[in-house]
Amino acid sequence: MKSDVLIIGGGIVGLATAYQLQQLNPGLKVRVLDKEERVSAHQTGNNSGVIHSGIYYKPGSLKALNCIRGYDMLIAFCKAENIPFELCGKVIVATKKSEIPALEALYQRGIQNGLSGLRFLTREEVLEYEPHCTGIKGVFVPQTGIVNYREVSEKLAEKIQAAGGEICLGQKVEAIVKAAEGAVVHTQNERYETRLLVNCGGLYCDKIAEMAGEKLNLKIIPFRGEYYALKPEKASLVKNLIYPVPDPNFPFLGVHFTRRISGEIEAGPNAVFAFKREGYKKTDFNWKEFWEAFTWPGFQKVARKYWKTGLGEYYRSFSKPAFTKALQALVPGVQESDLEPAGAGVRAQACDKDGGLIDDFAIQESDCMVHVLNAPSPAATSSLSIGLEVAERVLKKL
Repeated sequence: MKSDVLIIGGGIVGLATAYQLQQLNPGLKVRVLDKEERVSAHQTGNNSGVIHSGIYYKPGSLKALNCIRGYDMLIAFCKAENIPFELCGKVIVATKKSEIPALEALYQRGIQNGLSGLRFLTREEVLEYEPHCTGIKGVFVPQTGIVNYREVSEKLAEKIQAAGGEICLGQKVEAIVKAAEGAVVHTQNERYETRLLVNCGGLYCDKIAEMAGEKLNLKIIPFRGEYYALKPEKASLVKNLIYPVPDPNFPFLGVHFTRRISGEIEAGPNAVFAFKREGYKKTDFNWKEFWEAFTWPGFQKVARKYWKTGLGEYYRSFSKPAFTKALQALVPGVQESDLEPAGAGVRAQACDKDGGLIDDFAIQESDCMVHVLNAPSPAATSSLSIGLEVAERVLKKL
């Protein structure tokens, strides 16, 4: 079971890395491992399906650079492979005067990141785009779109295998041993040798890195995002995508409305600390994972700093009226009876020891390894660009 490159993690970033490696060097023997029985079973398969424009991210950051480049690559890939997508645009709205400076700063950030066609909207113009939305000022972002990222992932997997790569499912990594040339990865029933190892383990990327002997200054803290869906007879309340002005100090965008490529209108997500890394239900709990996160010095600092915000998120998690009230700030016509539960996703958010929720992609290298250690949103939009970045680093090492 030898390979030139072994990628741990069959989410969209791991698959994009394998695909880009084959594009750059078709002769490489590339293998992808994943512990689940299908690709993209976690973050990729449970996200909102938004193609992000790049308006939110600090100019020059890895998020900004990879989102802008990855956006174009994703659109080209979808067109080439006949994957349905739609560039429907979105509105970001300020619902009170105190939000207008942040909205204007967001517009300027979009300009700095090279977005064209951004428009400020008056209250009346907001209503032209979203007739049921309230807002005293808005920004229209034409680049934003929607797609099914699980479908993108499955197409990547298909192309990887067609080009001679292997995707090994049901293979949970249990040990990683450095070898004279490369590394040996042990799963519950196989032994894999590789010249170079790439860690795209998502919710467990830090655990995989530590298993490989890396010293880290961060830990993955899982945040669950819970969604409601508008009942079909109320879907007309939202035409496309409606977002609030985000809190610049918190790496989440706030509850919003998203039209899925399937036509369903989703509302959410909130952002609550999950008691298990793959804790998709409120009742999911893993004592070891909870304790590791809760006792991490950085998380304790985050909790002290954002406890009011955190309590508000938990309140909305357990109170449908409170969740509805947050949505009514954007679309007053939404009623509690219009909403039905629509699942959840878990975001792998890296937190450093100093209490920083890391707001950029993070990639760490060692002799024969490359570790992707923070790739939350917009990683799906950026995946082909992140994959190219990682692939280029890999080829330099080989």
